[in-house]
Order: sequence, then structure tokens, then C-alpha cells
Amino acid sequence: MAKTKPGKKDLDSYTIKGTNKVVRPGDCVLMRPSDSDKPPYVARVEKIEADHRNNVKVRVRWYYRPEESIGGRRQFHGAKELFLSDHYDVQSAHTIEGKCIVHSFKNYTKLENVGAEDYFCRFEYKAATGGFTPDRVAVYCKCEMPYNPDDLMVQCEGCKDWFHPSCMGMTIEEAKKLDHFLCFDCSSDDNAKRTLNAFPVSPSVEGKVETKRRKR
Repeated sequence: MAKTKPGKKDLDSYTIKGTNKVVRPGDCVLMRPSDSDKPPYVARVEKIEADHRNNVKVRVRWYYRPEESIGGRRQFHGAKELFLSDHYDVQSAHTIEGKCIVHSFKNYTKLENVGAEDYFCRFEYKAATGGFTPDRVAVYCKCEMPYNPDDLMVQCEGCKDWFHPSCMGMTIEEAKKLDHFLCFDCSSDDNAKRTLNAFPVSPSVEGKVETKRRKR
């Protein structure tokens, strides 16, 4: 009579080889790519398990970088932006190189310093179709682009919309020196002639959500 093959057992954690860093389900990790010239893959660990030989595997949900998506990287995508995909996989735990943090878009914009391990995600991505959730986000400036947190923007004191200095014919240095700012539309309004002491630069997400006017 054939012996029953020993089953797999779920693990609460895994210590990354050569480190004291502990990975648990729900953590985000950096995984070694097969091509050493590429940056590490980013994934969220869904499950950790060991087989009867004590080989540890992790079930992961992959994050995609914009350039790995069907549409490719676009102007509004941040350097540290990732998409949470519907692509699941099982990998050897030995391919985990380190841990990272994938912030919400809102929390990422509040970081005073962005470290090498900091990323952000504002979209879920369907790997087969290239579809995004949400499929619409607020857009700003006369170029009507979503907010890229890497770019400096200035807020109009009149309409409260946000603008890229370059779209307003200014350099970033000129924008930083301004005491006040009115966009082209508001500067021609009758009520634009008022003394303004300061304006925000590169908004928090709360400010942007409150002032969004259009959706794409």
C-alpha cells in the first residue's frame, strides 16, 4: 500500500537568508529577478508554507512597475509608483532579497523623506487586459494630468486648482520664489486684485482631493 505523501504546513514567518529580517503574510518584499540587470521585483506575501523537506515557498501577489504594464510608463507616474496586480505566483522564499513598504498614495505624499524601500500604489491592475481600478482619477493643471508626487506644483489662490510651473511658463526656481500665484484665467478676473501673502507648493493629497474639478 502506497504511503501517504506528507502535506505542506503553513508558516507564520520566514527569516530572510543572511539577515535578521522577518517576513510575515501581508508584508511586501523585494524578490531577486532572473536577469541581474533588472531591479528587484516587488510582491506582497499572501502565504508562507514549507513542504515535507522543509523547502519554504511563498505565495505572492505581484506589484507591477508602470513600464511592465501594457500601457507603459506615462508622464504622471511617479518614480516609486507600483500597480497591485491580479497576478499571483508561488516562489522559493530564497529569492526574497529584502523587505519594502508600499504606501497608499495619500500616505506617500506625507513622507518627509522617501527611502529606497518606500513605494506607493494608487491603482490595481489586471495583467491580462491592462485595465486599472479605479479607471478615473482627478486631473489638474491646464495639461489635465493626474498628480505625479515627484513634480512640484503650485496652487492658484483664485480657483484653487494646481498647476505645473512649466505649463504656466515658469521655471521651478521662479515658482519657489513667488509670494502669490494666480493662473491665467483667474488673473484676468475682476476679483484677482488682492494682496496674497503665500501659496502652497506641491500639495498634500487632502488639498488635491478637495480641489479636484475634473476626472479622466
